[in-house]
Amino acid sequence: MSTVRMGEARDRFEILDDAGVVAGRAYFVEASGARVFFHTVVDDAYAGQGLGKVLVVAALDATRADGMRVMPVCPFVAKVVERDHRWDDVVVEVTQEGLDAIEARTRR
Repeated sequence: MSTVRMGEARDRFEILDDAGVVAGRAYFVEASGARVFFHTVVDDAYAGQGLGKVLVVAALDATRADGMRVMPVCPFVAKVVERDHRWDDVVVEVTQEGLDAIEARTRR
């Protein structure tokens, strides 16, 4: 059983394996009341185990619980919300402000 948590820097969700090792991350920035998810990665050692979807589902649920919207820039997150409509009420269109926030975050 894997665990999903907010990363210490509060800029990502992390999925941990049974030993507590971080196996994957879903990175985001906040802009316009939305978490702008821009990159999801699962370490190669965990490939094919479905951890990416578990991670993204938990991140989307937590985002809703936090009263925020979801801006899916990351292709993997976009695919999850396109296929599963349970987050339709919180998904917003990608905006220039969201893209600018990603650029500012990744320029560091």
